[in-house]
Amino acid sequence: MKTYKIKGLDCASCASLIEMDLEEKGIICKCSYAKETLEVEGKHDFKMLEEIVKKSGYNILQ
Repeated sequence: MKTYKIKGLDCASCASLIEMDLEEKGIICKCSYAKETLEVEGKHDFKMLEEIVKKSGYNILQ
């Protein structure tokens, strides 16, 4: 499992939207508004992850 910091989350619903967007692409994850983190399971392409998160309006830090 890899953990990333997410910047720009406004509420728990924002975290849920990120989870849904990533899960649509087959990425198993857990996003926490309170901790401002994204935990991703298994192998994944960071560039694709970053693109999806940015498209949702948030920043991800490696």
